[in-house]
Amino acid sequence: MSGEERNFTDIYKTIEAILFATGDPVTYEKLGMLLELTPAQVKSIALDMAEEYTNRGIQLLCYDTACQLCTKEEYEDIIKDALGIKKNGALSKSCLETLAIIAYNQPVTRTYVEEVRGVDSAYAFGVLMQRELIEIKGRLDVPGRPNLYATTKKFLRVFGLGSLNELPSVEALSVVKEEAAVITEEAEEKTEE
Repeated sequence: MSGEERNFTDIYKTIEAILFATGDPVTYEKLGMLLELTPAQVKSIALDMAEEYTNRGIQLLCYDTACQLCTKEEYEDIIKDALGIKKNGALSKSCLETLAIIAYNQPVTRTYVEEVRGVDSAYAFGVLMQRELIEIKGRLDVPGRPNLYATTKKFLRVFGLGSLNELPSVEALSVVKEEAAVITEEAEEKTEE
């Protein structure tokens, strides 16, 4: 093995060890400082490494400015059982609607979300803030200076996204909604027979 190959192997192992020990996202800039590489070089290496985790129980998520090692979503239940962690309740429909509006239109005010939904969203905002899926990103420069809300890095991790660019298009969601409506209608017709 040449010195250059060994060097890349050491870099891979070092990045993996840091990410494993940290458990949280680590910026490419921080890793670059530790490894004497540029953030762009570290990001390129991390993207290469991520491919190596496709057939494993863990994955390397690469975000715009950071990366993180985490377990794959399909092992959530067994990991929670192994660690004795009680299951968090799933997000309610109102919380998911609120989160979707914020994710696709951020940053937004609570008033904007309530106008789109047509109902008070105080409870949904409270739940999403408590679960650290949204955060205050500033204030709108109008009288009253209402808070502007946006999704967090935890939102990306929870939904397995590298960036907001990976959100499905609104058109794709409309097709899924239409297909779900047809399936529901067919199921109701069979129940009536």
